[in-house]
Amino acid sequence: MRRVAADDNTICCLGRDARFWQMKRALLLILDSVGCGHAPDAAAYGDAGSNTLGHILEQCPDLRLPTLDALGLREILRGAAGAAIENPPGAASVAWMRERAAGKDTTSGHWEIAGAVLDEPFATFEHFPADVVAAIEAEAKTRFIGNKPASGTAIIAELGDEHMKTGAPILYTSADSVMQIAAHEEVVPVEELYRICRVARGHCDRLRIGRVIARPFIGRPGHFTRTANRHDFSYPPPRTVLNALDEAGIPVAGVGKIRDIFDGSGIAESHPTKSNAEGMAAIEQLWAERREALIFANLVDFDQLYGHRRDVRGYAAALAEFDAWLAGFLPMIEAGDLVLITADHGNDPTWQGTDHTREQVPLWALGSAAQPPENFGLQDGFGFVARTIAAYFEVSGGGAKAGAR
Repeated sequence: MRRVAADDNTICCLGRDARFWQMKRALLLILDSVGCGHAPDAAAYGDAGSNTLGHILEQCPDLRLPTLDALGLREILRGAAGAAIENPPGAASVAWMRERAAGKDTTSGHWEIAGAVLDEPFATFEHFPADVVAAIEAEAKTRFIGNKPASGTAIIAELGDEHMKTGAPILYTSADSVMQIAAHEEVVPVEELYRICRVARGHCDRLRIGRVIARPFIGRPGHFTRTANRHDFSYPPPRTVLNALDEAGIPVAGVGKIRDIFDGSGIAESHPTKSNAEGMAAIEQLWAERREALIFANLVDFDQLYGHRRDVRGYAAALAEFDAWLAGFLPMIEAGDLVLITADHGNDPTWQGTDHTREQVPLWALGSAAQPPENFGLQDGFGFVARTIAAYFEVSGGGAKAGAR
């Protein structure tokens, strides 16, 4: 394995004793949409003043997050708001990061965390071009209804009855770069819906659409419910630190929708999950089983169930659930381990609309590889994470530097 020295813009402190030669285990955990305050360019997105964590804490004064507080949560929020904070602020090394890529979507956020910054944003649409829709319909041997921006729960309530009568899948989008295709599992079996989405993915590449998402649902008119059989079909990613790890023989285990986001590139194994609880359980099991690996996990409930639905109390409860789990996980971190906890964008449940919000994201680093605790402050780019992982595992491919701290 190639030795790579750490630079001043990474959390890892490499080169101590036998660290170069021991097996290394790391966890990169994405709290989907858990932003910590609007980014400097948030006004361009209509998001100036958004603050996912800050507003939830304001509106839920009874919310207790003792584990994250002990790791410097409140100091991160103050730092992201521009205030000076003590160094170190808690038991973890901390930073707050602003995204370099344009946009506020899942794909560009995750890719930048892994070291790939998009030069131009993915395309968004109010309505998909008629010729593209027709080409997908012809190849997939189906026809669509819908083709408009909508909330996923709202559009199945609106068009679900027509879908069940005609068998035509529902096509819709959002402010994100996504083509979403919804179908009732009893009308269009899940595997058939996935096939239609694969066909759509082949036509969406030329439009630079970030994801095609299969959205199965069940129930009867007036009582439809989306199922956990969602599947994302991503635009092919560029090279990331995940590829460098794979080439160095260090397995990357994806938990949740990680494999989908990266189209499997650099992912040795995938463990899909249906909830935060399943994701946290999978992390614990993999952590206990692996001695050398990167476990790359996404906990999606914050975003999918509560952020987009503007459910402040539900979001707060999910944060409390995670905080309690983290308290139990911390004793499992051993000498030489590295644990990085961050987010991919914001989704302030107090904000107008139902879209993501352009925010900075928090970063906590734990384990002896991140000791002693340090305040790394504002980082210009999520690639700080990729560089830290590359340095820790002694591989190249952490991405271009995003600027000194």
